[in-house]
Amino acid sequence: MKRNSAIAVGVGVIAAAVLLSGCSSGGGTTASAAMVSQADITKAMNTPTTLTFWTFAPGLTPEIAAFEKKYPKIKVDEVNAGQSAAEYTKLDAALTAGKGAPDVAQLEYSEVPSFTVTNSVVNLAPYGAASLKDQYTPAAWSYGTSGADVWGIPQDFGPMGFIYRNDILAKAGITTAPATWAQFATDAATVKSKTGSYLANFNPTDSPQVLGLIQQAGGIPFSYNGKKTVTVDLESPQVKEVSDYLTKIIQSGNVSVDPGWTDDWFQSVANGRYAGWVVGAWGPDDLSGTAANTSGKWTAAPMPQWTAGQNVGGDWGGSVDSVIKGTSHPIQAYEFIKYLNNDSSSATEMATNPKSLLFPTKTSVLADPAFASQKVAFFGGQETNTTFSDIAKTVPTGFGYLPYMDYATSDYINTVGAAITAKTDIYTAMKKWQNDLVAYGKKQGFTVNAK
Repeated sequence: MKRNSAIAVGVGVIAAAVLLSGCSSGGGTTASAAMVSQADITKAMNTPTTLTFWTFAPGLTPEIAAFEKKYPKIKVDEVNAGQSAAEYTKLDAALTAGKGAPDVAQLEYSEVPSFTVTNSVVNLAPYGAASLKDQYTPAAWSYGTSGADVWGIPQDFGPMGFIYRNDILAKAGITTAPATWAQFATDAATVKSKTGSYLANFNPTDSPQVLGLIQQAGGIPFSYNGKKTVTVDLESPQVKEVSDYLTKIIQSGNVSVDPGWTDDWFQSVANGRYAGWVVGAWGPDDLSGTAANTSGKWTAAPMPQWTAGQNVGGDWGGSVDSVIKGTSHPIQAYEFIKYLNNDSSSATEMATNPKSLLFPTKTSVLADPAFASQKVAFFGGQETNTTFSDIAKTVPTGFGYLPYMDYATSDYINTVGAAITAKTDIYTAMKKWQNDLVAYGKKQGFTVNAK
């Protein structure tokens, strides 16, 4: 199962211009609220309650059943509200109507600011959420927070690696994964020349893939202060480095730029047109279904580095579970998402159950042999979870998203994506993307810092 909405354009919650004129400053007004007492928690968890949980992650029934067994007064109504954008459309409608919204919803990291700016999620700091911080990988935790405010508990993560067809690379005389992006370009030329395969495909609609490379290089294209100020920085040296590299390797013809997630793309994965994939930790699981005929021929490795000897990752995907504003049961809702994502048995079950296989965010699960030491037949018995667990620890913090990522994602396709497709200069397209995002943010009422 794909772990994020790489192909889905988010819908946004409610028009930002309307909200900025009428809501509190990003929903962060409860950070100084009194902490919920243990007596309140005990009372709530012993009060008959039904929670509605909207999610697009499958296979969570065992974890929900375990929670209900621990708290027999609480029942959880799990609703598959559709994959990412489909869920957000329904959530938008319910919030606008003032009825029908769930108590808890799964939100991708990239969508969290869109819900905080509309004051649509509950600040979990007064419920004790901040005390969980040190139990999660720093980057995963950071996506659901803003200063002292906590907007969600991390559920899954997408640390990026490079998975490749070892048989195709061996045919080209290559026995190890490229350690640097410079070596990647050299290997891509060799693989194309000797096998006809492309070492990677850069899908022009997959903005998270390129943003993950920028994150790895140390760039921070977007940030949001949780109130009315955003920063857009798509002209930094790091963005230029990544853009210039992609322009050169794409123009070389040694990597492909095919549209992703189409029938042709799936067939190309299976028939060896692509010898590798720069992808999040959810990628290996996707491949086992997409390219079952290639089982045993794949290897997982860290992404190449921008500077030799470094060990830095990037992220593509992941989500939090958030408590939705307006719920009549905030304590029970918080205790549910805390159990789901922080209880060791629950978090391990989500990571190892074949029906869910959500890449974990909790550090103890990343190190648990029950997860990390699983030998994956599709990868020739490699312990791929260990590979991606090590990468997860290296993903930089500080990387953020705009409260209008729906527009940003759509405009990326028209600017950077168009340049990828046409094989023209990507840095020029990045500057166009920046100008569009600055103008749009100002139009919606944000204070926009452009670097």
